[in-house]
Formats: sequence, C-alpha cells, structure tokens
Amino acid sequence: MKRQWWKPGVFGSVVLMITLLAPLGVAAQPPESEELPPAGMERVPGQYIVVLRDDTPDVGRAAAEIAQRVGGAVGHTYSAAVKGFVIRIPAGVEPVRLRGDRRVQFVEQDGIAQAFDHVASEIPTGVNRINAELNSTTAAGTGWGVAVIDTGIQLDHPDLNVVGNVSFVKGTKSGKDDDGHGTHVAGTVGAKDNGTGVVGVTPSVDLYAVKVLNKNGMGFWSDVIKGIDWVTQHASTIAVANMSLGGPGSDDGNCGNTNGDAVHKAICGSVANGIVYAVAAGNSTADATNYRPASYDEVITVSALADSDGQPNGTGPATSYGADDTFATFSNFGADVDEIAPGVSIRSTYIGSSYRTFSGTSMAAPHVSGAIALWIARNGRPSTGNATDPTVRQIIAESSESVVSFKGDPDGIAEPMVNADTAFVGGTGSSICCPAP
Repeated sequence: MKRQWWKPGVFGSVVLMITLLAPLGVAAQPPESEELPPAGMERVPGQYIVVLRDDTPDVGRAAAEIAQRVGGAVGHTYSAAVKGFVIRIPAGVEPVRLRGDRRVQFVEQDGIAQAFDHVASEIPTGVNRINAELNSTTAAGTGWGVAVIDTGIQLDHPDLNVVGNVSFVKGTKSGKDDDGHGTHVAGTVGAKDNGTGVVGVTPSVDLYAVKVLNKNGMGFWSDVIKGIDWVTQHASTIAVANMSLGGPGSDDGNCGNTNGDAVHKAICGSVANGIVYAVAAGNSTADATNYRPASYDEVITVSALADSDGQPNGTGPATSYGADDTFATFSNFGADVDEIAPGVSIRSTYIGSSYRTFSGTSMAAPHVSGAIALWIARNGRPSTGNATDPTVRQIIAESSESVVSFKGDPDGIAEPMVNADTAFVGGTGSSICCPAP
C-alpha cells in the first residue's frame, strides 16, 4: 500500500491497451506473439516474459541462446526500462527450463491487459472543473511530450498534435487508433485551443501514440512492457505517460522483484529515467490494491469524480454515476489512490475526427497527465518520475487544490483534487499535501 502523504481520499482509473511509439510515419514491426486467448482467460498458454538480471550485457544474445536451448521463439526484447524478452515455448516444454540460466532473474507467464471500458471549442466540464482554462502556461513547444499508452490515437485528428507513434499490436503498422479509447484520452490531455471541438488540459502538447491494445481494448502484458520500454528509450522528449489500462495484480513493495511482476519492474526502470506515470484506478468499485499498475507506489493513481457542471459545491444536476461532486459509483478506491479528477460524462476527441462523451477512470487519469505536463512546462522536469520522490510529491501538491473526502467514497480516505489553475501549478497555491513520510 502507498504511504499516505495527506489525509485519506480516493481516485479512479481506467484500463487501456498499449502500443509502441515511433516517429510519425515510421512503422514498428508487429510482435511475434500469437492471437489473444479466449475472453476470460488471464494467462497466455505457452508464452512467457523472461526478466534478465540488470547486469546482463547483451539482451539479444541471451534471448537467442535461451530460446535455442529450449526450442522456443523470441518475440519482443526489452533493454531500457527492464532487461528481458518474450518467448513462446513448444507444448510439453516445462517453463522451469527457462530459469536454468544464470542470466535469468525471474519468469512470468504472459497475461492480458485491457482498457477499463468507458461506462457509457467548448470547454469540457472536466477541464472547467480543474480550472485548466485559467492557466496561462502551455506545454506546447517546450520539447516535453505526453505518451498515451493505449489503443493508439487518430494520427490526423485536426484537434490533436500527434508528433510520434508506434504500435506493438500484432497486425498493425502504426499507432493509429482503431478503437477510440486512446484518442479520447489524448484529447483530454491536449486538444488544441483552436476555436473548434474541445480544449484539453494542456492545449497542443506534443502527443505520442503508443499502441499496445487492439481494436477491442485488449492486449498482452508483454506488449505493454514493450510500450513502457519504448517510452523509456525516448525519455529525452517524453516526460509524462498516461496509462488508462490495467488488470489483476498487486505491489510487492520491491518493484516486482519479489513477486515476479515484470510490468512493475519495467515501471520502476522507466520512472528512474524521469518519466512520470498517471494511471487509472479502475472501474470495478473495488480496492485498487488488487490491480496493476494502479497499486504500484511509483505511479500516480487517479480515481474518478462525478461532476455535472464543471463547478464545485455540488449544485449541479445528478449524473448517471452519482450526484454532482461525489465519488463516481464505478471508481476503484483505496490507499493506493493519489489524486481524484473528473471522470463522468467527459467530452473529448474521438476517431473519425469526431467527439464523444464517455465516463470512467480512464477519463479521469488524463486530467492529471495534463496537469503534470503544465507543471513541468513551468518548472522543469524532475530527475525521477517516481511518485514516492519528494519532487513528484511536490508536483502532486502544486497541481491540486485541496484534500477532499468526497461523499460516496467507500474508504473515507481523502486525496487531493487536481487543479490546473496557474495559481496552483507553479507553487503559488495553498494546497495541503505531503508531510514528511
């Protein structure tokens, strides 16, 4: 469980799928993995993520030698966030044979990640509620971008500034969105302030489409890790990553080294390279401690607020997921939640150069990603993106308006409500956060 830096509260998150990022127009090779298993199956038969020891000098050589020894086929290799590779082994070959090499730290059977389904130039209510329209700072042109690790982004949407894309989903050649989830997330982060459509939290910010989920919002955890690895390789231009995706899992307090969680180990390697991660808490009305990556201490986990009018004080009409200014009824909760943001009836960009309104913690997390990007544009990026680091705790404090326990919060723990107003982003606000742990 995360160490509490403020009075308890709750935030929600949405689960998405991941793709690799690459310069716009450069296609990534599809992974060598097989088709997704049937719905409801959490593990992929015969497919494993092999995590190598950090001091392994040549990942490619190690992967080839181990695969030859067991008669397997190598898929993705990882070198930036974590050292390792994906392997498919023939039926009848015991996975314990993969561990019979001194370079192997642990082996995890591959599984399925999925987007937390959305449960069904105006300023969207969410952007209005967090006062982003009052912020004179812009992240556009600063050189720092936001990666959307999801179903991709519509690359030519007129309201989005997509500067790079990559895909790790089999059968796709770019980060083009064929589902709509990633494009919606991207618009909340950074839709242009161009007099048409909607406005994002940080208008015209550089967006990177990292496609790791397919047209049904599902994908392999091994593809997600590859997306994290790709973002880490591009840490010179990407400062923030949004992950509105997830699945079952927990935090061992040791970056996945104790419970053999390759996703967690990759996240730890990525935040060490300066990437700040905002992730959805999930939409299961459950404790986020049982979901990854929401449970990881190293990320900023976001729950969802039901807000109908973009204003505080709870005077707006009721929403489909709770009264105005209450904890969204679908949102995950718990001590692992770091911030809360609007996540009900959020209007944003969508595929087909259109706009749609959706709800979910997937819609809440990008409000925080945008606020973080604004803070970095104004103050410079932190040396580490680890959410337990004092600088990142400062970012959370200075991009939040207050600590609030919203009505309907199942656990009664209050976390900060994100606020992107200039008075807060930059350190001149009076938010309450982060006493010494």
